[in-house]
Amino acid sequence: MIEIVKPAFEHLPSYKAALERGWSPDNVRLLEATREQLAAIERDPVAFLADLDDPQARGGPITLPDGKKAPRLPGFRRWIWDGEASGSIGFRWQKGTSDLPPHVLGHIGYAVVPWKRRRGYATQALRLMLEEARAVGLAHVEITAKPGNPASHKVILANGGKLVERFFEDAAYGGAESLRFRIEL
Repeated sequence: MIEIVKPAFEHLPSYKAALERGWSPDNVRLLEATREQLAAIERDPVAFLADLDDPQARGGPITLPDGKKAPRLPGFRRWIWDGEASGSIGFRWQKGTSDLPPHVLGHIGYAVVPWKRRRGYATQALRLMLEEARAVGLAHVEITAKPGNPASHKVILANGGKLVERFFEDAAYGGAESLRFRIEL
């Protein structure tokens, strides 16, 4: 059994240890994101934790993988927890609508540490995050996954997701083919 916890100082040593083992909470930027997070933790752990919870979108613009800047959306990250850090799941949205701007691939993104995969953690974490999405008042959420990632497809489908389209990602993300799923709330 897992829970999704708001990142807190008490969880930070376990999360940092997962990063140090080479895991990345970012499925796009991979080890670049891992290095950035380790540096941010080292520099100011309190600020690092605060930056993971921004439901008012008070933080500055975000940097896309191609280096361009885009306005920050409201959002927050939760850590997948089974007594220790087991992954990360994030949620972002636009106020007043279920739609997302073109540069945002989906409402929810998740990553489970490799040594705890195939235990159903992502499926459970997504189910728990859907409760958070309902609380924001969205009609649906969208989640994207690569065509060659059947494990992620299974997680989304197990939570009521329906495939709505095949598309090519924004050039900022490399323009690769992807699948968009929708989960009605």
